[in-house]
Amino acid sequence: MKIPEDLSYTSEHLWVRSAENGCCFAGITGYAQDLLGDIVYVEAPVVGKVLRAGTPCGLIESVKTSSDLHAPLDGVVEAINEALQNAPEQINDVPYVAWIFKFRPNNQADSAKLLDAKAYRKLLGI
Repeated sequence: MKIPEDLSYTSEHLWVRSAENGCCFAGITGYAQDLLGDIVYVEAPVVGKVLRAGTPCGLIESVKTSSDLHAPLDGVVEAINEALQNAPEQINDVPYVAWIFKFRPNNQADSAKLLDAKAYRKLLGI
């Protein structure tokens, strides 16, 4: 299973990629999309939503089940990936490219609380 070294991770199986201007992109990991199966719907958090780390902020539905998206850090949603509204299967095809939302963390230092690739692999037992 591919776990990119340049991303950070949460124990709820979201990845986080730092972007320009102190923002971050978030999506679900390859492990998560594998467990969910064919993704049929993404309910991203709305732009402007205040995120609280670890709390539900959206929803992913698959042919098997649905699962909450948990905010990776405290912050504010700045954008959502509109392309997923018509093609949620992109998450299955390219989970580390198909970001779900872009957010601005309240405190960049909080990123240190996220898992690196090694710690995420350990969490998964691989």
